[in-house]
Amino acid sequence: MAHIAYVRVSTTDQNTERQLAEVEVSFTKKFVDQCSGGSTQRPALSELKEYIREGDTVHVHSIDRLARNLSDLKDLVTDWNNNGINVKFHKEGLCFKAGGSDPMSELMLSMLGAVAQFELSMIQERRQEGIEKAKAAGKYRGRPTNKANHQQIKQLRSQGVSLRKIAKEVGVSLSTVQRALEAIEKP
Repeated sequence: MAHIAYVRVSTTDQNTERQLAEVEVSFTKKFVDQCSGGSTQRPALSELKEYIREGDTVHVHSIDRLARNLSDLKDLVTDWNNNGINVKFHKEGLCFKAGGSDPMSELMLSMLGAVAQFELSMIQERRQEGIEKAKAAGKYRGRPTNKANHQQIKQLRSQGVSLRKIAKEVGVSLSTVQRALEAIEKP
């Protein structure tokens, strides 16, 4: 019965130190993602899913750190609980135990998960509005392509290296690897 920490921030320049810092549990292992919570396609989350076993407890700072999509959130918690894994959200004080949780906790998960999903959609909407204004003013050209990274990604992929391993080796997110490969494949 291991205690596993899962920590997520949205970008590589954000600090993960505050998450779970005050939890008085000795973690067996810690998984850290530095990418958006809008999808479950995250390297550390995938590693966590492979690592955890029946009887383990996954500790997460808050609901929005695990997922910003309500269906993804509920699927993760339900799947883990069905496999004998407990999930604890420290900020909200919610614990989902293997074998089933109480109706009030389920309601809180749904409500707070919906808020996290709404928050993400508002962030995306504001970002898009800002981009549109900057484009109209001639100040936005998009992020420049890192040609050295793209070459390294192309080379590693031609050697049959998995996308997650490429992301880790190059030091970029999985979505960056996917976009780079899509750009390379376009004529």
